[in-house]
Amino acid sequence: MALGKLRKEETLVLRKKLIGQSCRLFYSEDPVKIVKARGQFLFDENGKRYLDCISNVQHVGHCHPSITKAASAQMDLLNTNARFLHDNIVIYADRLAATLPEKLCVFYFVNSGSEANDLALRLAHQYTQHEDVIVLDHAYHGHLMSLIDISPYKFRKLAGQKEWVHVAPLPDTYRGLYREDHPNPGQAYADTVKDLIEEVHRDGRKISAFFAESLPSVGGQIILPQGYSTKVAEYVRSAGGVFVADEVQTGFGRVGSHFWAFQLQGQGFCPDIVTMGKPMGNGHPLACVATTVEIAGAFTANGVEYFNTFGGNPVSCAIGLAVLDVIEEEDLKGNATRVGAHLKDLLIKLQPRHQIIGDVRGVGLFVGLELVTDREQRTPATETAALVVKRLKEEDNICVSTDGPWESVIKFKPPMCFSMDDAELTVKCIDRILTDMEASDI
Repeated sequence: MALGKLRKEETLVLRKKLIGQSCRLFYSEDPVKIVKARGQFLFDENGKRYLDCISNVQHVGHCHPSITKAASAQMDLLNTNARFLHDNIVIYADRLAATLPEKLCVFYFVNSGSEANDLALRLAHQYTQHEDVIVLDHAYHGHLMSLIDISPYKFRKLAGQKEWVHVAPLPDTYRGLYREDHPNPGQAYADTVKDLIEEVHRDGRKISAFFAESLPSVGGQIILPQGYSTKVAEYVRSAGGVFVADEVQTGFGRVGSHFWAFQLQGQGFCPDIVTMGKPMGNGHPLACVATTVEIAGAFTANGVEYFNTFGGNPVSCAIGLAVLDVIEEEDLKGNATRVGAHLKDLLIKLQPRHQIIGDVRGVGLFVGLELVTDREQRTPATETAALVVKRLKEEDNICVSTDGPWESVIKFKPPMCFSMDDAELTVKCIDRILTDMEASDI
């Protein structure tokens, strides 16, 4: 079977036969077969070009020549077990440390966001000697069993909630408990965590960690209200726990104004553990946990050696260094700020034209467009959102996807090289599709 020589129909038949059916494809009714990619564009087997608003993992752009060159050069020289002494891992850790608050200065390299989050749980348990974890409603932190247990998005469809897991309300100021008209939603939502901690203590249990994405993604592209994380960290630390920030979806400048999304909560806020995932390797399997000297020390003191055969190997770290270089050299943080603000502004300008647009929210190139059938009731327009995604792909060769508890949020997390023209084209097409659907009374 020659590589890349199968017709699309043959590929699909073999995939259905050989690959687990729970591994679903994008556009499963009519999948796109992608054979090449560059920057923010995907190309199918017929050379048709698609604009990619989905692939945040290819952080600085698909097949970036600098990344490919760095990977190839290091692979040609050496790739080996990460337990051999090598420069790349320490140089890369030093570069990462420069982007983080001073106290986050110890690094563990792994291969995926799931692996990073699993290790963060272990670190928290070892340091605090407590078991219980607080998570946000609708959260997703990975596909390992330990992470399914702390991901309401998954466990509610499976075995249910473990007794050591506690779910706090999602701090969603559009459709949550406390909305945009609340005088201090950050404090109000933080107090729900405080109440949860008190409830846990009354049951004779103790908090190990509060575990949350810095911007909840599967929850619907949520922007946490100001002051929330600072107050939650205060409550959690008072209870003997630690604050874990999951930056797998949001780190490395995606928010534009800062390198890390947790920094949106203010200069004084610093998590105890930060996790990172594949965007740091531009899609190469590279992930990381950053933590404090104290937490790392407790992990070492348990007497059990931790090693990760390939986490932080020379090739992965060469790629990671190249990604940091590209972010700086191409001013991708600045691009995320400018293009993201333009995209958000254009979507906001559509609101008066289309009653179905309930909310536009986001920061940098992390943007959500929430569709509703009734603005007053904020009823999720799940079917319409799915239809918009389908038509964008079929009519305009634009790839987007939906998220949120009701799959009613059209999300934008494109490669960081996404341009002003890309933003304008995407919004123009959404406008046309919504106008057409309204005229057809769909």
